[in-house]
Amino acid sequence: MHNAAMSERAADAAPKPSRADTRPSLRERFDALRNIPPFLRQIWATSRALTLTSIGLRVVRALLPVMMLYVGKLIIDEAIRLVGLGLAFESIGEAWRGGQLDHLLWLLVIEFALAIVSDLLGRIVSYADSLLSELFTNATSIRLMEHAATLDLEDFEDPDLQDKLDRARRQTMGRMNLMGQLFGQVQDSITVVSFAIGLLVYAPWLIALLAVALIPAFVGESHFNALGYSLNFQWTPERRQLEYVRQTGASVETAKEVKIFNLHHFLVDRYRTLAQRFFLANRALARRRAVWGTLLAALGTLGYYIAYGYIAWRTVRGDFTIGDLTFLAGSFRRLRQLLEGLLIGFSQVAGQALYLDDLFSFFEVEPEIKSPPDARAFPRPIRQGFAFEDVGFRYPGADRWAIRHMDFELRAGEVLALVGENGAGKTTLVKLLARLYDPDEGRILLDGHDLREYDIDQLRANIGVIFQDFVRYHLTAGENIGVGQIDRMDDRARIEDAARRAMADEVIAGLPDGYDQLIGRRFKTGVDLSGGQWQKIAIARAYMRDAQVMILDEPTAALDARSEFEVFQRFKELSDERTAVLISHRFSSVRMADRILVLADGRVEASGTHAELMAQGGRYAELFELQAAGYR
Repeated sequence: MHNAAMSERAADAAPKPSRADTRPSLRERFDALRNIPPFLRQIWATSRALTLTSIGLRVVRALLPVMMLYVGKLIIDEAIRLVGLGLAFESIGEAWRGGQLDHLLWLLVIEFALAIVSDLLGRIVSYADSLLSELFTNATSIRLMEHAATLDLEDFEDPDLQDKLDRARRQTMGRMNLMGQLFGQVQDSITVVSFAIGLLVYAPWLIALLAVALIPAFVGESHFNALGYSLNFQWTPERRQLEYVRQTGASVETAKEVKIFNLHHFLVDRYRTLAQRFFLANRALARRRAVWGTLLAALGTLGYYIAYGYIAWRTVRGDFTIGDLTFLAGSFRRLRQLLEGLLIGFSQVAGQALYLDDLFSFFEVEPEIKSPPDARAFPRPIRQGFAFEDVGFRYPGADRWAIRHMDFELRAGEVLALVGENGAGKTTLVKLLARLYDPDEGRILLDGHDLREYDIDQLRANIGVIFQDFVRYHLTAGENIGVGQIDRMDDRARIEDAARRAMADEVIAGLPDGYDQLIGRRFKTGVDLSGGQWQKIAIARAYMRDAQVMILDEPTAALDARSEFEVFQRFKELSDERTAVLISHRFSSVRMADRILVLADGRVEASGTHAELMAQGGRYAELFELQAAGYR
């Protein structure tokens, strides 16, 4: 009963996708073809040699089918001619020596050679395409990661852009069949022209009949391609939810809670509900596509047999030879297949060009937070410090201001502590200081100049921040520290010094392979760490960076009070001549700061040293006494 109830709640709670009509119009589908030229330019830039090899060999291979079919016609005519001569051969040896079969044998050798060449060219083309596909996927994935790195933090917190990123990520892996289709269209077009020339000599009107018969199938394919894109577009949020539920239900990060709270039934039911809805939507579309596709394709088949009957009648009447019949029937059959493939292929290319929109539209997203054209160089050293002047900020889509009318200074070389209850605005200040966001009101000054005037790369290179939700990289211990200053990743002495400063050297000393030990449970040889050990590794990242401003945003939450005090005490000692910001919920740990800001409801409520704030008897003194009472 319990599991059944949870299943029902999961079904009710599972978000239902919007059914707004997002089906692209005919004009939008044709407009999407504008994505083909940049797509081809990317393929060309990936490897010119492989692109030329693939296209060049396809052009040669495109002419082989009509050549083979014509040689087949000659073979049949020659065989019928020999039969008509009434030659009687007692053995193949006698026929060979007599020379009457020489022409037939040469025709067979030519057809055999053409077949071998066609097969060889096909294999070389497939080999070139597979290499080009792999290189293109790698190059596009790298470009996607590089572009994502330029976007604002606000972009990554926007669900719509997350959907766009998810679709773009899928396109880096799934669009190379479009390259094969485009190149194949070129090859098939050349083959169509060669077959059409042959048919024009005999019966030009057959080509018009074939084209008219195939148009309904083309229209139907185009229609259902658009419906398929629309379905995938509509279900992007649900696909991301499916991936999230799958990861949550089967990952080392969530395994403990899933077991303790017996969540696997709930997660499985949620996944099954979402997956079933997606399956039913896909099945309904596939069913309609199959039914209509069969009916429309039958029209093309009807056109072929009308032409076949006409050719047979002309042969019986004596206008065509048996070889002509074979050649024409084969040519018409191949031409029908090729034209149908070209029309459907064009429709599919147009459909896939819609998916390219997902990729290229992501590349068109531009960050708002970037360096101005004439950016100022970051001051070295900082002389005055930072000043917040009537700063206000509200997160995108939020009604409540995170901070507002914020005025304070962070002086050069000062160790400043920020304290306050959850939601007071502490982390928001840090994000604004590092220009992860820009203020909606007011301005932030650095040495008297607006922070937005400085080169953003230099700004962030001079600020070392470790957030509470720091990333646990599944890399070696040394690399986990080295990411703090990526251009010094190979500097072992610097990494070891950073570890000593953060008291992480003791943690690393206990690992089997020391700094070369893979940490985390994701990979087989990895060794997991406790929360406190991970935090010391993360703090060492801040020491890796030769930053003028050091910020610890509650990264010691998993440490006990004494360990946190030791970390902060060492941080103050090692922050000599640096500007530093400490954030903590433990008021006793920030007593050593030069100055303490007490934040409440997004504003500075009080400022001073520990002694001054205790003497004032406000919120700081009250919360300090409450925490102190808990340790007595």
